[in-house]
Amino acid sequence: MSDSQPGAGPVLSASHVTKQFRVAGGHITAVDDVSVDFHAGKVLAVVGESGSGKSTLARMLLRLLPVTSGTITYQGKDVTNISGAELRSYWRDVQAVFQDPFASFNQFFTIGHTLRRGMGAERLEKETLDALIETCLGYVGLKPADCVNKYPHQLSGGQRQRVMIARALMMNPKVLLADEATSMLDASLRVSALNVLQDLRANLGLTVLFITHDIGQACYLADEVVVMEHGLVVERGTTDAVIFSPKNDYTKRLLSDVPDLKGSLKARRD
Repeated sequence: MSDSQPGAGPVLSASHVTKQFRVAGGHITAVDDVSVDFHAGKVLAVVGESGSGKSTLARMLLRLLPVTSGTITYQGKDVTNISGAELRSYWRDVQAVFQDPFASFNQFFTIGHTLRRGMGAERLEKETLDALIETCLGYVGLKPADCVNKYPHQLSGGQRQRVMIARALMMNPKVLLADEATSMLDASLRVSALNVLQDLRANLGLTVLFITHDIGQACYLADEVVVMEHGLVVERGTTDAVIFSPKNDYTKRLLSDVPDLKGSLKARRD
């Protein structure tokens, strides 16, 4: 689906981005001079506790929040201040899956209706659109019969999360941003959702940005890990480097919350 090639260089970049919010008596800095590159066909995880700035960074990358300073670049083009048709085109290439798989749907519409109303999808002929829906649902392990005639409340949380991913795939994106996309699922469904993201990277060549507070999930899925604390990047590196040779005390504390992470990672690779 994606025509990005692994190793071709950064697809999406944030360069020295800062985000400040005005509050009574001054401002707070949610993201402080952060630079990060997202390479084609790779999974990069941004990890941190609540308030670390990771979701603010994600929303700036999605152009849902303006940056206070710094630059967002997509495929070598500055997209920091684009609008109108340029921004809509950017959103087709850079799709997002958010935390709450229930709140992301209009509860009065069937899943099929929601999928058919993606950006520009309604202009496709019915046969073409139905085939696209079947293909994208297939990527996440669902069939049209499983969901298209159902309402969101009739699906499980895991099914809704998969449909959210399928809806994003209908735009034929090059980058998929998953912001705490597994945090509201139970443990077994989290693994299933992580495996779906891993398969999409492997089979479609998608670049994936995975935002999470759970360093265990990050290390299960990602090629590289960025750790944020209080709006700052405090550690970054390959998954192996972050797990087996952490340098920052905050990273070590996050890892201590997942005591068997090293053994689990070795077992999965073996």
